Amino acid sequence: MFNAKGSSPSVKELTARGMILGAILTVIFTASNVYLGLKVGLTFSSAIPAAVISMAILKLVKDSSILENNMVQTQASAAGSLASIIFIIPALLMIGYWQGFHFWQTLVISACGGCIGVLVTIPLRRAMVVHSDLPYPEGRAAAEILKVGCGDKARGGSIKEILSGALVSGASAFAATGLNISSSAFSLWGAFGKGVSQLAVGYSAALLGAGYLIGISAGMATLTGIVLSWGVFVPYFTWGLTGNETELINAAQAAFRDKVRLIGVGVMAIAAVWTVISLARPVIDGVKEAFSHVSLTENSKNVHHTDIDMSLKSVGYIFAVAVVLLLTVFYSFVHNANLPVYQEIALTFASVAIAVGVGFLVAAACAYMAGLVGTSTTPISGIGIIGIIVSSVIIMIIANVFGIFDLPGGEKFVTATAIFTTSIIIAIACISNDNMQDLKTGQIVGATPKHQQVALILGCVVGAFVIAPVLNLLYQAYGFVGAMPRAGMDEEDALIAPQASLMTVIAKGVISHNLMWDYILLGIGVGVIIIIIDALLKRRGKNLALPPLAVGIGIYLPAEVNAPIVIGAVMGYVMKKILSKRDKNEREKAEDRGTLFASGLIVGESLVGVLMAGIIVLSVTSGGSDSPLEIDSFTAYEDILGLVIFAGIIALFIRVVMKK
Repeated sequence: MFNAKGSSPSVKELTARGMILGAILTVIFTASNVYLGLKVGLTFSSAIPAAVISMAILKLVKDSSILENNMVQTQASAAGSLASIIFIIPALLMIGYWQGFHFWQTLVISACGGCIGVLVTIPLRRAMVVHSDLPYPEGRAAAEILKVGCGDKARGGSIKEILSGALVSGASAFAATGLNISSSAFSLWGAFGKGVSQLAVGYSAALLGAGYLIGISAGMATLTGIVLSWGVFVPYFTWGLTGNETELINAAQAAFRDKVRLIGVGVMAIAAVWTVISLARPVIDGVKEAFSHVSLTENSKNVHHTDIDMSLKSVGYIFAVAVVLLLTVFYSFVHNANLPVYQEIALTFASVAIAVGVGFLVAAACAYMAGLVGTSTTPISGIGIIGIIVSSVIIMIIANVFGIFDLPGGEKFVTATAIFTTSIIIAIACISNDNMQDLKTGQIVGATPKHQQVALILGCVVGAFVIAPVLNLLYQAYGFVGAMPRAGMDEEDALIAPQASLMTVIAKGVISHNLMWDYILLGIGVGVIIIIIDALLKRRGKNLALPPLAVGIGIYLPAEVNAPIVIGAVMGYVMKKILSKRDKNEREKAEDRGTLFASGLIVGESLVGVLMAGIIVLSVTSGGSDSPLEIDSFTAYEDILGLVIFAGIIALFIRVVMKK
């Protein structure tokens, strides 16, 4: 694969055909993710499906390679991440500031925010990928799929493990989300002292595989978050409440949604700040190293291709263009308010500065979370909450100084400006999260980071062109809850857009001074305690840790999402303990089989997510149901069937890994 000097790959890597294929996949996956995100508040990671599709297509070309396939999945992975901007941008319609999505404004904030997300993580690569032992579950999974799919065999596994994992995972996901014959989660509500709590377990095979890959430290930290959320906070907030079962369950759900998740946001906020502080030294070293590479003449450079990032000159040019475009689009946004010119200019520069500054901080946090628990499990909406709070507070202060609140519609304008600013922050955060996962994949397969960074920038630009038209199409067809395009439309058919609704509530709460700050501050206090515990554990042993961000994720995300991650992590830990008694060769073969099978679990569910997205879009746009394949006759047995399938997947996983 590499030439004699080892300084550059001897096979094609960034090719025109690969970029065209990546662009096509980006368009398809972006459109699918936009719909699903607005419908149910979830998006799927597009990197692994793109890798599988790329290998199937490029195998028809005799000189294709693993590196070319890696570039396709790198570019297309932007679709799953950049589409997360829908978690905030529809809020502009929900507050009544926009009556439709402005194509150029949506395009620019998506593309430029995504490009900046790529750029700000370049100095993080050495700190978080090269000199880090973070697991990067999806990055490793994608690498194993590429290696096996392109002909490289692992020490103890083969394509068989990936295919078997993908088959059972895909079948399980299709039964639950396609046919609806099995449940996707188990939930049991009950009294906890004088309060109410919930025991919930999701049956996601992909998250089970991700848990196996992330390891026991992150798994136990996630479990700690679950215990704090449902064993401490929810029971406390429902303590002494009376009513029938439905009323108590509704009260517990409201407590989790309105209070506990804000505590989780506080934990993630302080953990994010701590992450940036703790990474300051390696990031500075990475920047110095990048400058040292630039200072060398071309003839004296002896850097391996796997350690070459985009040049600082290229980074500077792209960053400057992105910032200029953001300033332009922001000025056009605030210009509609008919403010004095100096106020428009001040708000424009302040908003862009907030977006880029906060964007860098959350980019570091998201990059770390990608390595810790994976892209799919990173709570982008939680990062968005941090962004909307910071943006709202700063812009509110500026608006007070300028007297904007005294103008007609002043409060709505300030809220809209905060939302618009946060849209860029989320775009930066999403792509930085995805970029680190891709760079880990590239490191494993021997790719050139510079080429991956270029590919992802292309993916951001291509995907950005799709977002606004799809958003407008869906808005005009169905509307959003609280924002209908035409009178007389049925709100029952409206898209929920849950994260955008939440961001709207928080932005209004900050600006109208009724946001529940106590819970966020409580979360910050809890986060400080967890940071101290994590530091003490690390002093006692290198394998002991309680990652604060993972704890925050455990508090913030629903238990049914976190539980399979914990199960996978514990299962992997127990199996590795047992395997430690076997000889080294046998142990390594077993670990390879586990990695490949876990990767297959992620692949299968991801592919079914793509398939169901297409089926649902076709059905709904033609006037059909949003569950077109549902079989009603299995309703009475879906809970039992879901549990049996999940237990069967766990048993199969153990058998695959432990066989001799």
